[in-house]
Amino acid sequence: MTSGRFERPGGWLKYEAAGDGDPVVFLHGFGLDAAMWDPQWPVFAAAGHRAIRYDLRGYGASSTPEGHYSHVDDYLALAEFLRAHPAHIVALSMGGRVALRIAAQEPEAVRSLTLVDTALDGHAWSKEWLQRSQQMMQAARRQDIFGAKQLWLQHPLFDPARGQAAVAASLEAMISRYSGWHWWQKDPDVTPQPPSAEVLARIAVPTLMIVGELDLPDFQSIARRVAADMPRVTLRAIPKAGHMVNMEAPREFNELVLEHLRRS
Repeated sequence: MTSGRFERPGGWLKYEAAGDGDPVVFLHGFGLDAAMWDPQWPVFAAAGHRAIRYDLRGYGASSTPEGHYSHVDDYLALAEFLRAHPAHIVALSMGGRVALRIAAQEPEAVRSLTLVDTALDGHAWSKEWLQRSQQMMQAARRQDIFGAKQLWLQHPLFDPARGQAAVAASLEAMISRYSGWHWWQKDPDVTPQPPSAEVLARIAVPTLMIVGELDLPDFQSIARRVAADMPRVTLRAIPKAGHMVNMEAPREFNELVLEHLRRS
């Protein structure tokens, strides 16, 4: 296994790589970090893939943003540095939103996509989702970062995950490491225009869309939209799992994704 700090203009990315073979890059969700892929890490490396994971800018051990940057540019630069081009991308929630941006902007960089309970640029979020997000931002702007983290940890998004002691402990550890930066600062990440939701039909890479059966309605809606609009998508729901499906049902998740990679 190799790990390091990849320098970028205005910051750095903390990354890890293990195994040999076709590269598979894992992108994590909001407020979390690359440790969320622990249930996949040894499995994919042992299955003949070069597994790569990193903390996106602003999360985990990577630097917080200092001026304009792009998650897409960060990814492309790191992939070039690690000679992971093209790569299979496996991405959850916010990571899925980034993965869709990458596939839309640089399709030749992507061999396949696995989108897991993905977020989507251009999705009209529900009133409940927006209200809870506003509560976390208000707490952080009062300098109550701990309170904001508790609101995130107790979010209904994680209800199924909190029902498993080991998964709950891992979530708590990751959220405790999160700086909360995005709740009290305006993120200068470059967002795509038009948003990804309007160009899904152009994203033609082989795609597996996974959604937890118990995930929130917003993410169920996004999964259906991706499956309807993208030309090469297989939609699979994992029973009795919520948003953190890769952690809640790792065996089923790993089997689905490894089969998708073999087919791709």
